[in-house]
Amino acid sequence: MTRQSFTDRAAAGWLTLDALPGVALLPLAQPVPDGSIHRARLAEGTVIPVHTHPADEYVYVISGTVETGGRRCEAGSFWITPRDTRQGPHVALTKAELLTIRLGAMGPFGETP
Repeated sequence: MTRQSFTDRAAAGWLTLDALPGVALLPLAQPVPDGSIHRARLAEGTVIPVHTHPADEYVYVISGTVETGGRRCEAGSFWITPRDTRQGPHVALTKAELLTIRLGAMGPFGETP
């Protein structure tokens, strides 16, 4: 029998990334092979450099303010980035939290075509 699974709001398991100081990720699910649904916490001033992914990506701003693609995105903002599209930099203007859904592999982060 298949069961529902749950992740609580205060879940342990946040991961830090040496390559992206100021970013912490909480993996929530893997919707497709190599894909990811995760929460991301960005410390104020964090910069995620320009990059691409070989998969479509969907981002919802849960809290805070992020600037990306020359646009200021506050809580409630949502954007879609098609696969192989150059994106960023993503700059946390305040402490921020994002919900990201990526429908495939992350790819070679930080490289652009």
